[in-house]
Amino acid sequence: MSASLKLSQREATFNNEVVARFELYNSLFQTLPFYQVKEIGILLPFFTAHCEQGVNAGLSPEEIINSFFSKNVPDIDHEEQINRMFRLLQYIERQVVLFDAIEDSSFGKIGRAADAGTLQSLLQQANISDQARKDISEKLKETSLRLVLTAHPTQFYPGTVLGIMTDLIEALKHNDINTIDELLQQLGKTPFFNKTSPTPVDEATSLIWFMENIFYHALSGIQTTLEEEFDIDIVAKNQILELGFWPGGDRDGNPNVVTETTRSVVRILRQVLFRCYYRDYKVLKRRITFRGFDKKLDSLEKLLYQNAFNPQRDPHDVQDELLEILNSIRDTLIKDHDSLFLDIVEGMIRKVRLFGCYFATLDIRQDSRVLRSVFKYGSEQISETGIKPDYFELDEAKKLKNIKFNEADFICPDDADEMTKDTLNTIRLVKKIQHNNGEKACQRFIISNCQQASDILQLIDLFLWSGWEKDNLTIDFVPLFETVNDLKHAADVMEKLYTHPFYKEHLKQRDNSQTIMLGFSDSTKDGGYLMANWSIYKAKVELTSMARKYGIDLSFFDGRGGPPARGGGKTHRFYSSMGQEIANKHIQLTIQGQTVSSQYGSVETARFNMEQLIHAGIVSALHPNQHDLLDAKHKALISDMADESYSLFMALREHPLFTEYLEKFSPIKLLSLVNISSRPTKRNSDSKLRLEDLRAISFVTAWSQLKQSIPGFYGVGTALKKMKDEGKWEQVKELYTGSGFFRTMLDNCMMSMSKSDFRVTAHLEKDEKFGDFWKMLKNEFDLTKSMLLDLTGAEVLMADYPVERRSIAIREKIVLPLVVIQHYALGLLNKNENSELTEVYNKLAIRTVYGIVNAGRNLA
Repeated sequence: MSASLKLSQREATFNNEVVARFELYNSLFQTLPFYQVKEIGILLPFFTAHCEQGVNAGLSPEEIINSFFSKNVPDIDHEEQINRMFRLLQYIERQVVLFDAIEDSSFGKIGRAADAGTLQSLLQQANISDQARKDISEKLKETSLRLVLTAHPTQFYPGTVLGIMTDLIEALKHNDINTIDELLQQLGKTPFFNKTSPTPVDEATSLIWFMENIFYHALSGIQTTLEEEFDIDIVAKNQILELGFWPGGDRDGNPNVVTETTRSVVRILRQVLFRCYYRDYKVLKRRITFRGFDKKLDSLEKLLYQNAFNPQRDPHDVQDELLEILNSIRDTLIKDHDSLFLDIVEGMIRKVRLFGCYFATLDIRQDSRVLRSVFKYGSEQISETGIKPDYFELDEAKKLKNIKFNEADFICPDDADEMTKDTLNTIRLVKKIQHNNGEKACQRFIISNCQQASDILQLIDLFLWSGWEKDNLTIDFVPLFETVNDLKHAADVMEKLYTHPFYKEHLKQRDNSQTIMLGFSDSTKDGGYLMANWSIYKAKVELTSMARKYGIDLSFFDGRGGPPARGGGKTHRFYSSMGQEIANKHIQLTIQGQTVSSQYGSVETARFNMEQLIHAGIVSALHPNQHDLLDAKHKALISDMADESYSLFMALREHPLFTEYLEKFSPIKLLSLVNISSRPTKRNSDSKLRLEDLRAISFVTAWSQLKQSIPGFYGVGTALKKMKDEGKWEQVKELYTGSGFFRTMLDNCMMSMSKSDFRVTAHLEKDEKFGDFWKMLKNEFDLTKSMLLDLTGAEVLMADYPVERRSIAIREKIVLPLVVIQHYALGLLNKNENSELTEVYNKLAIRTVYGIVNAGRNLA
C-alpha cells in the first residue's frame, strides 16, 4: 500500500472516529452541571464564531468582547460580562478534555502513522531471516532506553481529572453513552486547578500516578515482548528499559526541595511500587492453589504486605529476597506442574527485576554555582580537605592538580546556610537510600550549568568529605551543558576529566560509562531554534569522538521539553536520524508536563511512544542512512544557516522592547500565580524581570500564549532566504530530502508555526509604540512560512502530517475564545487602577492559561 493511500485512510479514520464523535458528544455538554450552563452552551458557538470573525477583521480583543456582549447579551453590566466569561472558560476547559479523550480513545485506529516504527516492525524484520533476528537481538543487548519524569510546571491536569479522563477514554472506546454522560457530569463538578501551589512532594505524588497506572504495565509489557521474541535473557544484566525521576531530587532553582523532600519521595516511590507488587501477588495467589506452595506464598505475602502497607522507617533492599522466592515458585511449577500459570510468575519476576525496591532512579540535580559555594564552605570548615586558601584564585589547570580527594566524615552543622545544609545532608542521604533500596534507587548527580571540569571534581570531593569512600563511590556524575557557549566547550571539559587520574579511575569502577546531559530549552532561549539544535548536534559529534578516543561508553541524556522549541516534537525521528558520528546506543530523555499526559497518558500510547524510541535506536545502528552522516559541505551549509539565524535572534533579544512586549501582552508576569508548580518562574524570584533569570519553560510558554511561537521558528526564514539568495537552494533541498536530522528539525519548526496565530495580535500593527516590533515578528513568520513551503513544495505547513495538522487546527479553534479572553483581560490589567478589579482580571487571565496549554498538548 502506498504511503499517500495510508495517509488518506488515516485522514478518513480521523474524521469518522474523532471529528464526528467530538461533534456528537459535545452536545452532551448542554447538560453539564454548571450554573447557567444551558445558556452558556447556547452562547458558546456564537462566541466562537464572533471571535473568528473579529480576529479575521483585525479587531482588538476589547473590540471583539464588547461587540459580542452588546449584540448578544446587551442588558448585562461589566461585572456580569466577566462572570459569563468565567462560565465560558469552564465550558471550554472541559471541551478540551473531551477532545483529548476522544483522540486518545481512537489511538489504536489512527495513532500509528505511516512512518511509525514499533516493536511490531522490528518483529517483521526479524522474521525475514534468522540472521536478521540475531542481529536485532545482539543490538538489543547493548541498547537501553531511560525515560526520566520531571516536575517542570507544565502539567495542568490534576490527578482527579486524569482519573476521569482514563475512565472516559475507556467508555469512548465502546461508545458507552450512559457512562460518558455520567463522566462528563463528574467532570463538570471537578475543579481543574489547585487553590494553593503544590509542594514538591505533591508534584511527585502527581507523577507517581503515571508510574503506578501506566509505566508499571507498559514497561513490563515491552520487556515481555523483547524476552519472548528476541532471546533476551530474563536474568540478563543489561537493563533495556529504565525509569528516572526528578521530583524530590531536582533542587536546581527550587528552594522548596530539601533533604526531607528527597527522603519522603523515595519512601512514596517504594511504597507505591510494593502496592503494585501486592496487587500482582493477589492474582498469583488465586492461581497457585496447589500443594507445596503455602510457605513460599506466605513468605512472599508477608514481605510485600509489610512494605506496601506497614513500611519501616529504615527498610532494606529485598529485591534478591523477592527474586529468590519467585524463582523457587517458578522452578517448582516447571518441575512438578507442567509450567501451569508460569506466565504469571515470570511476569512478577520481570517486574521485580525492572523496578527492584525503588521503581525509578531518583536523580539529584543542583546548579554548579551553588556547588562551588558549598565546596568553598567545606574547604574552610573541614581540616582534612587539603584545599589551600589560595585554591580559589588558581586557574582551571592548577585547580585540577590541587584537588586532593581526601576522605572525611563531616556532618554539616545547623548554623550553615540552608543551601549548604541541603547539599551536604542530601549527599549523605544518597548513601542511605542506596543501602535501603538498592544502588539504582539514587545513583546520579547532575550538575546544571556545568562549565569546567573542576565543577565535577569538586562535587566528588563533597561526596568524599561526607562519609563516602573512594573505592565505593557508587555515583555517576553527570555534567549538564546548556548554553550555546557551554556546548561549544563541552568536549574540552570532558577530555580534561577523561585524562584526570582520579576521574579516570572512578570511571573504571563505573564500567567506563559516562552520561552527559544536554539542555535543549536553555540553548533555544540562549541562541534561537536553529542555533540550539545545531549546537547540540555538533556537541554530540565532538563529545562522541572524545569518548571513543578514550574508550568510554557514552550516553547522552537529552533534557527535552514538550514543544519543538524545547527539544520536543517528533522526538523518535531525531534518534533514528543520528548518524554513526553520534553515540546512540543509550537513549535517555526527560518527559515533562503535557508530554507526560499526551504521549504517556495510557498504557497503549506509552507503549507506542517507548517502542518508537527503541526502534529508532536499533534502526539507526543496524541500517544507518548514509545521508545522516553529514559531509563537510552540508555541515558548512547548516552552520551558515545557524549563524544567520543566531544573529537575527540575538538582535531580537537585545531589542529595547523585547521584555516589555512580553510583559505587556503575554501572561508571563502572572505565571507565578498559576498554582501548578512548587518552582518559581524565574531563578531570582524577588528581582525584576530579566531574560537571563527567566526559566526557559516560562519563556516558551509566554510566546505560546501570545500565539506567536517565536522560540520555535524565529530566524529560520532569514537563514533559508540567505541560502537561496546565495544560489545554494538546491543544496538545501537536497539536505532536506536526504538528512533525517535536518528534515526533522524543520518539520518540528512547522509544527510550532501551525500553533501560531498572528491574527489574535494583528491590532498591534497600528500600535504607536509596539507596531513596528510586532511587524518585525510577523514578517519573519511570513518569510519562514514562505521559505518552508518553497522548500517542501507543499501548499500548507505540515502537509506530510495531515492528521496531526487537522488535530492542531481543531484544538486551535476550540481555544480561540480563551486566547481572545486572555488578551482582553491583559488589556484591562494594563490600564486598570482598581485593586479589586485587578484581582478579578488576574484570575481571568490565569484561568485561560490552563486551557490553552492543555489544548496545545506540547506548548509548554
